[in-house]
Amino acid sequence: MPRQIPALSDFRRIVVKVGSSLLVDNIAGRLNLDWLASLADDIAQMHREHRDMLVVSSGAIALGRAVLKLGSGAMKLEDSQGAAAVGQIALARTWSEVLGKHGMTAGQVLVTLQDTEERRRYLNARSTIARLLEWRAVPVINENDTVATNEIRYGDNDRLAARVATMASADLLVLLSDVDGLYDAPPAENKEAKFIPLVERITPAIERMAGAAGSQLSRGGMQTKIEAAKIATQGGTHMVIASGRVAHPLAAIVAGARCTWFLTPANPVTARKKWIAGTLEPKGILTIDAGAVAALHNGKSLLPAGVIRVDGSFARGDAVLIRGPDGTEVARGLVAYDAEDAAKIRGCPSAEILSILGFGGRAAMVHRDDLVMGGS
Repeated sequence: MPRQIPALSDFRRIVVKVGSSLLVDNIAGRLNLDWLASLADDIAQMHREHRDMLVVSSGAIALGRAVLKLGSGAMKLEDSQGAAAVGQIALARTWSEVLGKHGMTAGQVLVTLQDTEERRRYLNARSTIARLLEWRAVPVINENDTVATNEIRYGDNDRLAARVATMASADLLVLLSDVDGLYDAPPAENKEAKFIPLVERITPAIERMAGAAGSQLSRGGMQTKIEAAKIATQGGTHMVIASGRVAHPLAAIVAGARCTWFLTPANPVTARKKWIAGTLEPKGILTIDAGAVAALHNGKSLLPAGVIRVDGSFARGDAVLIRGPDGTEVARGLVAYDAEDAAKIRGCPSAEILSILGFGGRAAMVHRDDLVMGGS
């Protein structure tokens, strides 16, 4: 039986990706402030409905080019990095202002490819985003083009947005685009192209429908959007491609505007826990007492006080086995401390971490969101 098309009201944590071609006027090189204000209205409305809102925003290089009057055409890597350094300031200020008019606080987060691929840096970035959301701020995330090289960068914010969405345990990623969704052929070239409103599973046939990149400012295209959909749906996040060429683009989706939904069979937490349980090689072992075993079975995090032994050589963010006092495997998880520091604080109350290590680390040795129970 075909699955139903979702509604934005179904989702609790939403990432909105905004491309350069929507933010910046292609000819004048200026921000499309009226459109951006309308998007901020939409974000504010959803924020008032107690949803967590995150933004992945392109535009730093394009804005920097305009400020520096660098003109059009290809740029060397160092020129792009310099333009991004100038543009990031303008972009962050703009988001701060448009969201601030609605009483929302924007927090800039600049990430690189390694921040979403290496477990230690992944945990750092995820913790920062989580804290901003706890404070009801709106994280505004962009690739750090000032330091990323061609070899270690995403190069498009569609895939970056998908990684951010899964990292933040978002249940929906909205890609605002200069097209209104997926067609079985490029609609600009084929007037008979058929619109695809719902993709339940990404098949080779779906991948073949992707066309080439479009506008001058956009480094993406339908191909990268399909790749983003694969990342998102495998990580437990639904995705929708919708037109950003209209005012109030999120409200337009709510009102039934044409868009393409990509569905996931999982949710973000279970998808990440499946990844932890089945694909990560454990680097060490934490042996815990009976009280900690009971706490984990009740859905609690693993605190240092419950750890009675630390074995192995592991770094923060590595996967570890968690065993009970009789040696039985209880769980697996991503550890918040290096092996050396974990050994120092084992058996100690979390309040003593600062005095023992000299820095205020995480209260949990393994947070419940990074932990999967044996047999799960």
